Amino acid sequence: MIETDVIVVGSGPAGSSAAKHAALGGAKVILMDKKSEIGSPKRCAEGVSIEGLEKLGIEPSPRWVTQKIEGVRIQTPDGTDVWLTEDEVKLPEAGYILERKVFDKHMAMDAARAGAEIKIKTLVTGIEKIDNGYIVETECMGEKIDYKCKILIAADGPEGHVARWAGLRPAAKAKEMESGIQYEMCNVEFEKPGIIEFYLGSCAPGGYVWIFPKGDDIANVGLAILPHKAEKTAKEYLDDFVATSPYLKNAQAVEMNVGGDPVGGMTKKLYDDNIMVVGDAAGQVNPLTGGGIISGMTGGMCAGQVAAQAIKEDCSKKFLKQYDKMAHAELDHEIKRYKKVQEYLLTLSDDELNSIAHAFEGESFEKISTTEIVQKLIKVSPKALLKLGKFI
Repeated sequence: MIETDVIVVGSGPAGSSAAKHAALGGAKVILMDKKSEIGSPKRCAEGVSIEGLEKLGIEPSPRWVTQKIEGVRIQTPDGTDVWLTEDEVKLPEAGYILERKVFDKHMAMDAARAGAEIKIKTLVTGIEKIDNGYIVETECMGEKIDYKCKILIAADGPEGHVARWAGLRPAAKAKEMESGIQYEMCNVEFEKPGIIEFYLGSCAPGGYVWIFPKGDDIANVGLAILPHKAEKTAKEYLDDFVATSPYLKNAQAVEMNVGGDPVGGMTKKLYDDNIMVVGDAAGQVNPLTGGGIISGMTGGMCAGQVAAQAIKEDCSKKFLKQYDKMAHAELDHEIKRYKKVQEYLLTLSDDELNSIAHAFEGESFEKISTTEIVQKLIKVSPKALLKLGKFI
C-alpha cells in the first residue's frame, strides 16, 4: 500500500491545476491518469480566454498557442452574419486556440515541477472510504496497486466514476448532457484570418457548429447538440454541415474527437469528508459554449489550495466546505448567466434567430450601449425580457 496526502484522479487541466496547487501548498500529491499519454485524445474545441489565463497566472506559450483570436463571426440559418471584433465582445472561449495535447502536458509538467508525482496508464478501479481518508484501488499495466490518501480529488471528467462511487454525483440528465463531435481539418478556407465562427439554428439542435482556426489552413470544425432535441446523430449533423459549407469544400479531416459536455451547471455536492470534485466531473462548464478549460482549472486551483491547508488542519467536510464556497464565489455568476442565455436560445426558432441577426447586422458594438442592445433584442424577440431579465 502506497500512502500519500492527496490523490488527484484525472490529469486534464482541472486535475493538473488541483495537483499543482496542493503541491505548492506543501502536500504530498499523486496525480494519476488512465491514459498512456496526457492530453490525448483531446476533448474540446481548444478555446480559452486571455483574461482566464491571466487570472490563473499562466503565461501563454508558443508551444501550445496555435492562433490568437481577432474576432467572432456568428451566422444564423439564413446566412446572415454578425461580426464582432476582439474588443467588442468578451466570449469565454475567445482569446487563444490551443493545441490541447501540448497544453495538457504542459499543465501536468507544472504540477510535477511544483512537487506532484505523476502516474500515467493508471486506471482507478475502485475506492473505499476509511476513517481518515480513502483507499484508491488501481491497475497499472496489469499490476494492481492500492493507494491510501487523506484527500481524494475527482477530476476524471463527465463520464468519470469517482464522484459517483463517493455518492457525490448522480447520473447526468439527458437534457443536461451535450453530445459533441469534432474534426481537425486542413485545406480550410477563411473569409477573415483569426476569426472563430459559430453557426446557430437547426444545423445543430440545442447547440451550435464551430470553426476554430489553428493557423495556416487548419481548423477545428465541430458541433454539439442536445440529443433529445435532435433527429440525427451528432456525426450526421456535422457531416451535413461539412458537405454544404463553401469554406470546407476542399477540407480533409486528419483527426476526429467525440465526447459529452455537462451543461446543467455545477453539481449540488462538490465535497464530502476527505473528497472534492473538480472540472467537468463537477459540472464546472460554461452551459452556453460547453467550454470548461478555464473554469475547470479555477475549480482545481480552489480545491488544491483547500486540500493543502486541510492536510495541516482538518480533512472533514466541515473544513472542505471552504472549497465549495470558493468555487461558487469564482464560478457561480458566470455559469448562471450563461445558463440563462442557453435556455433562451433553446426557445428560438430558425426564423427568430434570423430576425435577431438582421437587427444587429452591420452594428458597431463599440458604439452601442447594453441598454440599446437589450431594447433591440426585446423588439424582435419579446421573450428575451422574460428569459434574460436578470442577465441584463
